[in-house]
Amino acid sequence: MKKHLITLSVILFSFAIYSCKDKDAFTISGEIKNPGSVKKVFLLKADTNVAVIDSANLSDGGKFQFKEHSPYAGLFKIRLGGVMFDLIAKNGDEITFATSLADKANAYQVTGSAESEKIKEFNRVSNQYSEKPNKVANEFQEKAQSLGDHPTQKQQDSLVAIYKPQLAKYMDEYSVAILKFANDNKQSLAGFYAINAVDSIKYESQLVAFAEAIKPYFKDNPLVQQFINSKMSLAPVTIGHKAPDFTVGGIDGKPIKLSDYKGKYVMVDFWASWCVPCRNENPNVVKQYAIYKPLGLNILGISLDQDKGKWQQAVNADKLTWAHGSDLKNFEGPTERLYHIFQIPTNYIINPDGVIVAKNVFGADLEEFLNKTFSKSQQIVKIK
Repeated sequence: MKKHLITLSVILFSFAIYSCKDKDAFTISGEIKNPGSVKKVFLLKADTNVAVIDSANLSDGGKFQFKEHSPYAGLFKIRLGGVMFDLIAKNGDEITFATSLADKANAYQVTGSAESEKIKEFNRVSNQYSEKPNKVANEFQEKAQSLGDHPTQKQQDSLVAIYKPQLAKYMDEYSVAILKFANDNKQSLAGFYAINAVDSIKYESQLVAFAEAIKPYFKDNPLVQQFINSKMSLAPVTIGHKAPDFTVGGIDGKPIKLSDYKGKYVMVDFWASWCVPCRNENPNVVKQYAIYKPLGLNILGISLDQDKGKWQQAVNADKLTWAHGSDLKNFEGPTERLYHIFQIPTNYIINPDGVIVAKNVFGADLEEFLNKTFSKSQQIVKIK
């Protein structure tokens, strides 16, 4: 009988401990070895803006504790001197954290939060892939400084021509790794935070697909819901979708419809006379148009200008011989809103079936895409 009483008392005691957990807050109990001159620990919330929300003094034994409230699981950072450590926490979590500031790799241990382990995993991936682009960037800086205080434009262009492709290659590898991690961890907030590190323009289709995939999860997290809503609003104008029709005023005063180009390849090019990157890209577009117009390429320029005179001057100066239209309302025109134009240059290439087949292709990428597309279309014509 005594044995049963002891067992029951242990169960009741365990239940009492469990029931005393604060479900309306989370705690982080930490221990710092070799703190050196660091006497204070800061806790930062990093959902939208990274901001300090609490601080604690280190004890003589290098210990500290935070108790905070978060209505939904979110990203937090512990700052020790100039070093940051990532955690994901939610109410009810009892997290332990440990590190040594003597460790140059900034390794840390965390328990009580499976999500924090996932964000550590992402950081390992990120660190692995960031080494190469960082090395290229540093080499570029060294070479640039070796040119002296007044390098010629030719010297600068030559240097960029060497290092830009290398950097782009490594950044693409990094982005592929991030996308893989995110898609392997759709039910983890670490996957969500990871995918936000990729280029939102270059990888728009992948971001939209990810937003669709995580719809069932994180319904209490306003940051995730904002991301989902934003990407879902872009879905109708992403690659693979039918391009929405529109009517815009032509530079000659006559209306132009996208449907006028039904059955043809057309590049819809959003630009403006005041947009320096747009004007820098125009010579490339002129060059590609001269090559591919005979093979079936059409271009419709949509200007975000509000001053028709300046618009016309830019068209003439840059020798843009294709069709032009504008709502003359900057980013607030109905066509710009329909296509979610938030920055320029932006372009869409639409195939004869009215489907968006490419978006935001510029420079060498535009040349490569058009070469492949029209070489393939010519092969199809020959077969027919």
